[in-house]
Amino acid sequence: MAKRDYYEILGVAKNADEKTMKSAFRKKAMECHPDRHPDDPGAQARFQELNEAYGILSDAQKRAAYDRMGHSAFEQGGMGGGGAGFQDFGDIFSQIFGGGAAGGGFADMFGGGGGGGRGRQTVQRGSDLRYEMEITLEEAFRGKDIEITVPIAEDCDRCDGIGAEPGAKVEICSTCNGAGRVRTQQGFFTMERACSTCGGQGEYVSNPCKKCDGQGLVREQTELDVSIPAGVEDGTRIRLTGQGDAAPKRGSGGQGQRGDLYIFVSIKPHELFEREGPNLFCRAPVPMTVAALGGDVEIPTIDGGRSKIKIPEGSQAGKRMRLKSKGMSVLRSNQRGDMYIELAVETPSKLTKRQREILEEFAEASGQETSPESQNFFDKAKRFWEDLVD
Repeated sequence: MAKRDYYEILGVAKNADEKTMKSAFRKKAMECHPDRHPDDPGAQARFQELNEAYGILSDAQKRAAYDRMGHSAFEQGGMGGGGAGFQDFGDIFSQIFGGGAAGGGFADMFGGGGGGGRGRQTVQRGSDLRYEMEITLEEAFRGKDIEITVPIAEDCDRCDGIGAEPGAKVEICSTCNGAGRVRTQQGFFTMERACSTCGGQGEYVSNPCKKCDGQGLVREQTELDVSIPAGVEDGTRIRLTGQGDAAPKRGSGGQGQRGDLYIFVSIKPHELFEREGPNLFCRAPVPMTVAALGGDVEIPTIDGGRSKIKIPEGSQAGKRMRLKSKGMSVLRSNQRGDMYIELAVETPSKLTKRQREILEEFAEASGQETSPESQNFFDKAKRFWEDLVD
């Protein structure tokens, strides 16, 4: 029997562009899918014919060959012999329908059916979920128990997770014979992939549930108790096993596994402390007089306490002092990091007349001994300039 013209099968003109052909193929594929015509013995053949036509015309090289030579381009001695057999119709349906819509029938073209029947079905798993949580540095130090609300997919109560309207039948997928997998052969290679008709479930719903649109799952706001351990760091990922989406019941006999929930922790910047691992750093401004004469300064700690530190006489800006075990909690340990205080010597501003006079008197009475670093710097600068002149 002579083959029908591929353009005629798709119902498009010979000058049709890619978008037009794709739209025509989508429409006809949904109309003539074998599952929609279970009592028509010719439905499968027509569907295969449609697949073959689109497989050739959607490939620019094969379309050009077809336009020149017709069907003879793909017969023995043409483009590899039986050229349509090398077209992966699974990829076609993934592109056109996103991998989840009707796409059955192409496996049988290569003698690959359901791959062993319903016994080949695999246990399905629900999707993993991600939840972003922001906490304060104090909460990271102490740890925190918190209740969160997460939208989680659960079994639809209208269809009990099956995906079919109450009273409707769930049918075995005719493309994969209930296996959920189909085989395609390309030359010497046999490839197996999830059935695109049933999405790998092995079953097909002709009358989908109106509440869940045939998915068997609906997303519900669910409250969960989460424990954030003391010492948690920014970017930490906490895994709650089995707290993700439920798995679809259809195709797994209700034995699917739930996904996991991953909580990603971020820590807000603190106005006093900066963190580096288990250690904390605090920049403490001290008056010039305290830095020069020495004295005591009270510093806050992350646990809400206070620590008094002694400023040595003549302390310079940038001097770092250590408070042992006053830093962050160490994760899964009773230890704590350290806290480092960096002195920032503050120059007086908004001086009164008397204060200015005192400072001027001090400046006149000062010598190299009171500012050794300044004197050392300017001595080096002087030698630098003299070397340039020489």
